[in-house]
Amino acid sequence: MIGLGGAIGTGLFLGSGLAISQAGPATIIAYIICGLVALVVAWALAEMAVVHPTAGAFGVFAHAYIGRWAGFVVRWTYWAVLCIAVGGEVVAAGIYIRFWWPEIPLWLSTVAFSAAVLAVNAGAVKNFGKVEYWFSMIKVSAVVAFLLLGVALIFFGLPSQPPVGVSNLVTNGGFMPNGIQGLLLAMVFVIFSFLGTEVVSVTAAESENPVRDVVRATKSMAFRLGLFYIVSITIVLAVVPWTQTAQVGSDIAASPFVMVFSAAGIPAAAGIMNFVVLTAALSAANANLYVASRMMHSLAAHNYAPKWTGKLTQRGAPIRALVISSIGLLIASVVSLVAADTAYLALFGVSVFGALVVWILILVTHLRFRVLRERHNLPASPARLKGAPVTTVLAILFVASILASTLFIDGLTWAWIAGLPFLALVLGAYFYVDKRTEGSIGRYDPLAEEIKNANAPAHADAMAAGK
Repeated sequence: MIGLGGAIGTGLFLGSGLAISQAGPATIIAYIICGLVALVVAWALAEMAVVHPTAGAFGVFAHAYIGRWAGFVVRWTYWAVLCIAVGGEVVAAGIYIRFWWPEIPLWLSTVAFSAAVLAVNAGAVKNFGKVEYWFSMIKVSAVVAFLLLGVALIFFGLPSQPPVGVSNLVTNGGFMPNGIQGLLLAMVFVIFSFLGTEVVSVTAAESENPVRDVVRATKSMAFRLGLFYIVSITIVLAVVPWTQTAQVGSDIAASPFVMVFSAAGIPAAAGIMNFVVLTAALSAANANLYVASRMMHSLAAHNYAPKWTGKLTQRGAPIRALVISSIGLLIASVVSLVAADTAYLALFGVSVFGALVVWILILVTHLRFRVLRERHNLPASPARLKGAPVTTVLAILFVASILASTLFIDGLTWAWIAGLPFLALVLGAYFYVDKRTEGSIGRYDPLAEEIKNANAPAHADAMAAGK
């Protein structure tokens, strides 16, 4: 549910209109392709996480299988991405609450939601899991209700109206009204909807049975993402002409989901969906803060962040890392008030650029994972990505092309304008910090430990034989 909740968010409920405006009904193809790529990333992480269930997850994997620089860059970049995301989601939640109570100052609701998210993360991880489960359950329940209603509208109709059929998928310019170019542009927006599927691997270290839980979560997430995303978008496009759902605004009334509920005559459709979107924002903030604090804790374990940031409470929560990771709550709140048109776009650019770079490094790590484990005769993972390394390489090329294309899309050029300097800053910081910590790779290097343990019996036999 955590992995599913991380992937189902405002990108589906609100942002899907952006993709539809580019590709029309062909947006379905974009969701299928991007969903497959997200599945490759999720399975690549699952394959590594069940072997190395550790806090820091793919940051530690990159450290062990690519090098210290990769572990540093992945963790600090992802930490920054999450901090920005946490702040943005809480500010968004404050905006959504004003749908009902517009007189509430934005800063007040932002502070209240920030305090609530911090309180959940500061407690036992069991409480975090429960809260995130129910957040995800609300979103999933809304999508399930939407699916049932949509199927009824398309094939059976309602007492007040006949079935709409699927003719809207081929009218208003045909299935692909804007050609291949429109489809490619839609993929740029769709891929952002799937960012968050990597969260499952980070929870492995605090799972009761990582081999069972991570594998089961990844399998179920693959099925549910396909059902919820692809079928949901198909219903949207079948029920409402794509020219009406091609909205680019953030108004809740412009949500394709609201349009379908309204078409069915559901009273207060916008209010219902606003509650779901509010829950989605708080769920994302809750999960992102959790992962950010674990990334900071992992950096401290490898001496790439101050040691004191890695201290745990008696309940096992990295409270100091949590407090530092909440800086995004403060930054986003201030920036959204004083420089929304420029600084917030720069923060968003860092977030987009960083997230795609992290996905690429995760996939490169998986390639090295396979090569080095075979080279050292280490046992295969209980959860293997099918088709690898071919599927991994294809996913790398796809994500890299998406990242490159943002340079030519209005509104997304900030991904490069802000992302490249940020990446250069992180690399520069690595070379400075690494000089001070050279020879100290931290408390946990899973590959080195596994190689050592695998060679230990052979070494003992050689010593016994006097060799």
